[in-house]
Amino acid sequence: MSMHPSLKSSEKGKKQRSVLKRIERLKTMMDKEQWKEGDRVYGLPKIKTIRIKIKKEKAEKVATEGALPAEGAAPAAAAGEAKK
Repeated sequence: MSMHPSLKSSEKGKKQRSVLKRIERLKTMMDKEQWKEGDRVYGLPKIKTIRIKIKKEKAEKVATEGALPAEGAAPAAAAGEAKK
């Protein structure tokens, strides 16, 4: 059975969490070797989430870099037409 559209959550309304959940904290601490198997899971230090912001300038550079090979392919196509 499908969910009614009015009950679905939108991506727009979600907020960035400022602190990780316990299991996420454990995984992060294991990666940094700050927590070992058998240690207590209560009273863990809070770990802030990493927020990644993409600047518009970088996005524009990626778009222009993607356009360069297409421009380079155009002269090759024109050369192919000239041979016909």
